[in-house]
Amino acid sequence: MTNSIAEVVDADAILVIGSNTTETHPVIGAKIRQAVNRGAKLIVAEPREIPLAQQAEIFLPLKPGTNVAFLNGLMNVIINEDLMDEEYVKNRTEGFEELWDIVKEYTPEKVGEICCIDPEDLKAAARIYAKAERAPIFYAMGVTQHSTGTAGVMSVANLALLCGKVGKYGCGVNPLRGQNNVQGACDMGCLPGDYTGYQKVANPEARAKFEKAWGVGLSSRPGLTITEVMDAIESGEVRCLYIMGENPMVSDPNLNHVEHALRSCELLIVQDIFLTETAELADVVLPATCYAEKEGTVTNTERRVQMIRRAVPGPGDSRDDWMILSEIMHRLGYDNEFSSPQEVLEEIARVTPSYGGFSFERLEKVQPQWPCPTPDHPGTPILHVGKFSRGERAIFKPSPCILGAELPDEEYPLILTTGRILYHYHTRTMTGKNEDLNRVVGRSFVEINPTDAAKLGIEDGGRVRVTSRRGEVEVDARVTNRVSEGVIFMPFHFVDGAANRLTNNVVDPIAKIPEYKVCAAKLRAM
Repeated sequence: MTNSIAEVVDADAILVIGSNTTETHPVIGAKIRQAVNRGAKLIVAEPREIPLAQQAEIFLPLKPGTNVAFLNGLMNVIINEDLMDEEYVKNRTEGFEELWDIVKEYTPEKVGEICCIDPEDLKAAARIYAKAERAPIFYAMGVTQHSTGTAGVMSVANLALLCGKVGKYGCGVNPLRGQNNVQGACDMGCLPGDYTGYQKVANPEARAKFEKAWGVGLSSRPGLTITEVMDAIESGEVRCLYIMGENPMVSDPNLNHVEHALRSCELLIVQDIFLTETAELADVVLPATCYAEKEGTVTNTERRVQMIRRAVPGPGDSRDDWMILSEIMHRLGYDNEFSSPQEVLEEIARVTPSYGGFSFERLEKVQPQWPCPTPDHPGTPILHVGKFSRGERAIFKPSPCILGAELPDEEYPLILTTGRILYHYHTRTMTGKNEDLNRVVGRSFVEINPTDAAKLGIEDGGRVRVTSRRGEVEVDARVTNRVSEGVIFMPFHFVDGAANRLTNNVVDPIAKIPEYKVCAAKLRAM
């Protein structure tokens, strides 16, 4: 996030795209509702009629996979109606002509046809966003989880830059992280091409710095992403896989492919707090402590570093994650000096410029946002104030709309999109053990529009078979106007009737994120 969560309550307008915010990020969703109650105009662009849509000034039910067309259409209206921030674009950006060369083709009428929305609603949304002094954009995996996810993210940034809404209070580009420490995991080098703080593995200077800090030689080759790992197991390139706090047997796309890969792996090690569906396939399971049983830090979606403190001891032989990793390093012949999570953070601060000002002592008192390079630095609530990471000017990165890799056809006439619901968290490793939550929603379902349901003879509450080119599942049917004709929705949380038995493991060529949000499917009443 370029900005801070608290700023949204002062917004004049808010654009939410590809995010069911009140259900998947409830705290931020509540802040957005507070802003609306105070007079902010809300624009929601989302394939389903999510709860926030009921409070929206304009709701645009986008056809799944058309985010780039929609964002290009907004920019087309803004430029044609002279609503862009010309001074900002002139003085703080480059590449405007390249942007215009593409977005000029995306007229409201053309975008209305691509996205299945009213062109007049598109125009109204563009005017509200462009004219507002304070207008943040919030997005989540509805933008990123596409084979064109990178283009979607770039298009969000293009829109904000075009209207001069980057580096300013109450504005910005604000991706919402799906779990409490996803941001922190990325910051700590859990991306295959990065060391901590996004220092690149391929950069000789960065590599030399970490070789000196750790006393070992390091490869210049970036690693593999999750989907690439599964392919590499099947090809024999990867023989050992170590999984921490992740349950790909529910969360990864094309689960039949994932299961075959994990069962084929020569050595599968899983480190987790419960015996998950993935851990059941493991050769070795290492029991870890949960959040309430350990000390350390997490970094949340607004880049704020926060302390967690041990409330209860861990059960049985479970250990903190850092203890397990340190012991494995010792047994493999590498002697590190860590004896506490405080010492781990001290090393992070030494090798990570954006974390240089963090220590346990400081975080006991305040929780700044990175970049925070020194102990006396106040932290950075807003990014790109005055200048950008790349220098004085940001660069527009336009893209034409490229639709999903697998579109409906005669055999599979529906678009399946997936997501989360309020009552369960990710793969239900924890929430699935709560009887009260299971009484509310205890098994998988598919949402289908009444018109489609009538054509297929499907009744609300009946059992249906959902099929894609990768598999099939049986789930409950929910007949609802929340989804448009031709679109069906499934939550991905459940093992029984797992949506990811169906999803496509094709990936974005740059970010390598799978296309969870669009695949061709068909339904049949049971």
